[in-house]
Amino acid sequence: MSATSPVLIRITSDGRRVEVVDGRICLDGRPEADDLVVLDEHPNRQAILKVLPLATHMAGRLPLTLAEASVAQAALRRVHDAFDGSPQAAQERLRRAVWRKVAVDGAE
Repeated sequence: MSATSPVLIRITSDGRRVEVVDGRICLDGRPEADDLVVLDEHPNRQAILKVLPLATHMAGRLPLTLAEASVAQAALRRVHDAFDGSPQAAQERLRRAVWRKVAVDGAE
């Protein structure tokens, strides 16, 4: 994947940046998630909505509004749409696919 400039999603109330960097949603430069989860599919949706009624998506532990999720999804899509056919990129895609499969099967 080619390096892209970070896309700002928002700044938290304590001043940390939520942004998309190289295909990951990051909080203050540290990766939080590779994708978004619609709040309707999240196991803790009721508790999240009690605290943050405007949340529509989750990025790891970060709740996002519909507008923020749209910005994040567009930035993620731009990164994923830029296909890199190099052997290193193919190896990274394979590594991520294996880890996703392990996570779905219940890694310990």
